[in-house]
Amino acid sequence: MHDPRLDRLAHMLLNHSLRLAAGNIILINAIIPAKPLVKALLREAKKQNLYPVINWIDDEIARLEYELLDPVNPATHDFLDRRNDWNTVRIADVKAVLNIRGSENDQELGGVPANRLQMVSKAAETVSQMIINERQWVLFYWPTPAQAQKAGLSTESYTDFVLDVSLVDYEKLYIAEQALAKRMEAASRVHIISPGTDLTFSIEGLPAVCCYGRRNVPDGEVYTAPIRDSVNGKITYNVPSNYWGKTFHEICLSFVEGRIVEATCSGDVIALNRIFDTDDGARYIGEFSFGVNPLIRESIGSTLFDEKITGSLHFTPGNAYAKADNGNRSTIHWDLILIQRPEHGGGAVWFDDELIRKDGLFIPQDLQNLNP
Repeated sequence: MHDPRLDRLAHMLLNHSLRLAAGNIILINAIIPAKPLVKALLREAKKQNLYPVINWIDDEIARLEYELLDPVNPATHDFLDRRNDWNTVRIADVKAVLNIRGSENDQELGGVPANRLQMVSKAAETVSQMIINERQWVLFYWPTPAQAQKAGLSTESYTDFVLDVSLVDYEKLYIAEQALAKRMEAASRVHIISPGTDLTFSIEGLPAVCCYGRRNVPDGEVYTAPIRDSVNGKITYNVPSNYWGKTFHEICLSFVEGRIVEATCSGDVIALNRIFDTDDGARYIGEFSFGVNPLIRESIGSTLFDEKITGSLHFTPGNAYAKADNGNRSTIHWDLILIQRPEHGGGAVWFDDELIRKDGLFIPQDLQNLNP
């Protein structure tokens, strides 16, 4: 049965998120279960005289592809270089990229050796940076039964949740976010306190960016980046996070002059540190952000949603974004999340000597519209 919400979503993605004009070419990378949304996008593209190119993606196929790629075989590296050249030419011709992902089994790549994941990631870095910094792009996660199960919801309830939190009034949210961005740009020192967390760093001179459905759907965050070598102390994240097909719990990072000098978790510490050893930049922070989507309150095991949780922040090892660039470069960008609402242990954030947020609620009067 046709769901009219998909037509609203398709219209929003092509108009609000990607801001396309007649004649533009758009690359749509989509998982196969998202076919209903892709159909809605094609209907909307016809109305707007756009030219979509559809690229179907699948984690099982990706796993088999990784098995073909041997890091010690020179022919593998030659192939990856050629594939990078092909993709560079293709991306040069498109105005925007729409990624529609969705987990059918978030452990599908768990058995792939880390050196193969690192090799492919590094080979694709040029194209990835071209998309991130030079093209219009947006990321959406299609609701799958596997993700619904992970969130503890029926497939129908989870689908309703995804569409509700994705179709918020982004223009209204943007107005509220601007007050926070203004305070972030005026601040120098940041101090974060939570259970297992006592962290300080500087954001002086770096821009703050409001996120309101332009890059991610759902959206709702305001981000900047720390001065690269200014981070000192410890942070303990209370939201599980999946990376390279493994889920990590209770990640704790200790910093000295910006660098992660110790990384622990409640599970596979060796695998965790292997991620941070991908390159030098993986042990430095590329993003600091507040989550402010009022309809997202709890972790559902998907970073795209979890990083927007109201009352949360994320402190991200890896590559910095061009719009808030502290100079850190890495092939990873791992949004690790800390919820500071009382039921998650509480916490506080100070800008210089002013208390900005306490137990997940913003304190200053001009930030009250960001509280749910």
